[in-house]
Parts: sequence; structure tokens; C-alpha cells
Amino acid sequence: MINDPIGDLLTRIRNAQMRGLSKTQSPRSKLRGWVLDVLQSEGYIRGYSESEQNGKSQFDIELKYFDGAPVIQKIKRISKPGRRVYSSVDELTPVRNGLGISILSTPKGVMSDSAARAANVGGEVLAQVY
Repeated sequence: MINDPIGDLLTRIRNAQMRGLSKTQSPRSKLRGWVLDVLQSEGYIRGYSESEQNGKSQFDIELKYFDGAPVIQKIKRISKPGRRVYSSVDELTPVRNGLGISILSTPKGVMSDSAARAANVGGEVLAQVY
């Protein structure tokens, strides 16, 4: 049983990139899919697809590299099950002067911090990526 599915997803991506793997797998869920949508739209992963193995659905995530180095330098969980972190639209600050993104869960769906500013919504800060 996994208590923190987003933390598990981020750790799988981090570990696969440290090993230099081109793909990794993660159990399928709606929230993980939404987070992967944001990572793909912002250009941090090549893409992902759904597959089934032993009767269980999972995501096959294609990682992205540039000149042999991972595109994701750091991926960090912000809001954890023991400590939820919320941010209003006014408090959203750019990550690394705009070179990174925050992934937020808002009333309008899971989106990056720049999309949340454009939609004028705040929410729970799930992770930071740069």
C-alpha cells in the first residue's frame, strides 16, 4: 500500500534518471496521469502511455535527456500527507527565476504555476521541478 502516490511517482522518475534509464513504470491513477500531463506539456518528459501487466494498469513513462544529462535536474515533493502546503495566486513565486515549474492541484485541475497564474487560481503545491 502506498500512502503518497505522487511522492512514489516522483521517486520512480528520480531513481530512473539517476540510473540513466530511458523508461520507467508507475501504477496508474488519475492524479498521477494529471501530473504526467503537466510534465509532458512543460517538456520535462517525452511522454507516457498506459499498459497492463499481470492484470494491473500502469504508466510507461519515457524520460527525456539532453546531451546525456537528464532534463529534470531536481524534482521535489512540496505538499506531503503530513504537511499540506497551499498557495494563493498572489503567493505563487517563479521557481528558479522562471527556469522551473511548480505543479499545483487547483479547483480547475492539476496545472503548472504559470497556467495557474493565467487562470487566476491558487491551490495545493504538489511538487517543484527544475
